[in-house]
Amino acid sequence: MASLIEPLLAAYGVVKHFGHVQALQGADFTAHAGEVVALIGDNGAGKSTLVNVLSGVIAPDGGEIRLDGVPVRFTGPQDAQRRGVETVYQDLSMAPDLDAPSNLYLGREIVRGGLLGRIGVLDRPAMRRESVKAFAELGVQLKDLAAPVASLSGGQRQSVAVARAVAFANKVIFMDEPTAALGVVQRARVLETVRRVADRGICVVLISHNMPEVLSVADRVEVLRLGKRVASFNAADTSIEELVGAMTGSLDHLAQQNAALGSTGAGNSEEAR
Repeated sequence: MASLIEPLLAAYGVVKHFGHVQALQGADFTAHAGEVVALIGDNGAGKSTLVNVLSGVIAPDGGEIRLDGVPVRFTGPQDAQRRGVETVYQDLSMAPDLDAPSNLYLGREIVRGGLLGRIGVLDRPAMRRESVKAFAELGVQLKDLAAPVASLSGGQRQSVAVARAVAFANKVIFMDEPTAALGVVQRARVLETVRRVADRGICVVLISHNMPEVLSVADRVEVLRLGKRVASFNAADTSIEELVGAMTGSLDHLAQQNAALGSTGAGNSEEAR
């Protein structure tokens, strides 16, 4: 039924060149509100370039991007953020010496009212209160909010980064390899957080090489190869083998073989009659 609904975020025929290299060759992409969409592909498939285009980091050379059904052309990441699109990068982009509330509001701090606000005095109690609320809504548990994020576990730091994105995004969050280098328990907690975000009606686009993880949390999987979308699967109806086949092109080869065998088989059965 999702295919009958206007996508929240969509790309049609997106093209991007870097000198003589064509990173995207008419790439398509669709994502709906409240779903987790995994974007997969081999190295060089164009995943990072497409995400950078969709999040406003780079401008496309051609094609169309639509947000809520309306054509958009982001002028930069901050423009995308103003429109409700956030990105959680693999390096998390956090200040390790600051605590979790300070990182949650990094670059978007709450200032005090009146004269103190006009001279830039921060309202730290307000940021702490809002942080407690934001973490609780996502099930993020931190023993000490005053501790620098450098002292947190990898999974906790990732959860703080996700909470920061959720605090300001109301449409789409891109997550680049969110569980890389995490242990099994931490990975499970981050994936649970991803699911909670989607349950709030926000679309999560998950970029990952971990196929079991993709199938465990994603609703749909979109596959890029050589700068184009070559397949789109419902996660519940596919397998790791099918995903890998789409990524490598072996599914195309198998389809061609089956078509040839079907033709040969039809001829043989005709001869038998």
